[in-house]
Amino acid sequence: PPGKSFPGGPAAPTQPRRRKRANGEERSLSCDQCGKTFTLIGSLKSHQLIHTGVKPFSCDQCGKTFTLRCNLKSHQLIHTGVKPFRCDQCGKTFTHRCSLERHQLIHTGVKPFSCDQCGKTFTLRCNLKSHQLIHTGVKSFSCDQCGKTFTHRSNLKTHQVVHTKFKAFNCDQCGKSFTQIGHLKAHQLIHTGVKPFSCDQCGKTFTHRWSLKLHQLIHTEVKAFNCDLCGKSFNQIGHLKSHQLSHTGVKPFSCDQCGKTYTHRCSLERHQLIHTGVKPFNCDQCGKSFTLKTHFNRHYMIHVGGKSFVCDQCGKSFTAIDRLKMHQLAHSGIKAYSCEVCGKTFSQVGHRNAHLRIHTKEDVYYCEQCGKVFMTNRDLKIHKFTHTGERPYKCDVCDKAFKDPSSLKAHTGHKLKYCKECGKGFPTAGELKRHELIHSGIKTNLCDQCGSSFTTAGELKAHKRVHTGEKPYNSGICSVSFHCMLLCDVSD
Repeated sequence: PPGKSFPGGPAAPTQPRRRKRANGEERSLSCDQCGKTFTLIGSLKSHQLIHTGVKPFSCDQCGKTFTLRCNLKSHQLIHTGVKPFRCDQCGKTFTHRCSLERHQLIHTGVKPFSCDQCGKTFTLRCNLKSHQLIHTGVKSFSCDQCGKTFTHRSNLKTHQVVHTKFKAFNCDQCGKSFTQIGHLKAHQLIHTGVKPFSCDQCGKTFTHRWSLKLHQLIHTEVKAFNCDLCGKSFNQIGHLKSHQLSHTGVKPFSCDQCGKTYTHRCSLERHQLIHTGVKPFNCDQCGKSFTLKTHFNRHYMIHVGGKSFVCDQCGKSFTAIDRLKMHQLAHSGIKAYSCEVCGKTFSQVGHRNAHLRIHTKEDVYYCEQCGKVFMTNRDLKIHKFTHTGERPYKCDVCDKAFKDPSSLKAHTGHKLKYCKECGKGFPTAGELKRHELIHSGIKTNLCDQCGSSFTTAGELKAHKRVHTGEKPYNSGICSVSFHCMLLCDVSD
């Protein structure tokens, strides 16, 4: 009879042992630790080895260990470099047939497995299950060096390579090295110049599909990730996390040549180009050269007269959208960046950082005659004209001369900002704000010697010179000195 063996005769092939119910149906065997079910008792026993953590089979080439011998044999094919299974649609090759079969599902475009929480669809059920862990928020795999946690073990292993600082995969064209071969392959596409992924809305092309997907978020105008400190919103969580570092004030990346520190590594790398002295981007209109292409592009807009980004509140126009966004913060009234020394708040992190230099006395410019401190060398040079009496800024209509460009603008009426109370015009918003304090009647700056009060700190400083006898201002015409610039101007 079939299946029965006889002494001396050839043994008939045996069927796998299956547990069956009394009615002939196959019975499911479940793992008592994770609940996974199996039809064969042998498969269940092999699976249960995973929970023991024992991996007795190791690869003699890379040392990787496995629970089952069959997994070791499958792994060892990787070291041979042989990939006999080729996709007939795209030509990609694989070591194992099962990998090819999974890959071929991509070409069908069918994604039958959808997430019931966000609607994202997947070709394979295993990919869906892996994705669903994101919604649980559980990150059970933590790095023992930095404490960072991950949803999947594979992500943890990929991350741990960062700590070894070993970058075994090098680009043969530019020498850049990577910790993962996938990153190298993605990088090498840049050298080919091929950008096969194009945006169907604006036509912009990209080297990688993920770059296209990130770009397409711009067109949706959905910015779901908001900063809880300043309210700024972002379309990517990575951009939000990068932005939030600016509020902490932590700058872990320092330049080894000048000591300047930065919040982000990319900012440090851009800065370090300055020390090389190389400026490969030249303007064919004026000959000015730039270290970075972004700086060149912004400069070139000056020549073409393109200020296409207009503020819808005041009408001011800008050559770049980032300049417009920074400007618009002034209208919002939000000042999320505060000085940790004096508590003064600012709408832009750059303004806060510049202000901090007053307290640290780093990278500031002092006037040798009166000791006044300035943030930029340009401001110091303009200030020195008050001591020398020079007036280099001349009106081309009446030849009247001025010490600073803002006074010239006020004289010519160029883009003046007018006071709503008295109609007086000012060349900058800062000067207008200082003037408006006069109408408020608030005088918070008190002299500690005579008790006189003043609207601005500048007026108080000028007043204190009456007590000290200091007279730093000279007209340049005679030897008479004055304790404030106004009297110097009157004498002229």
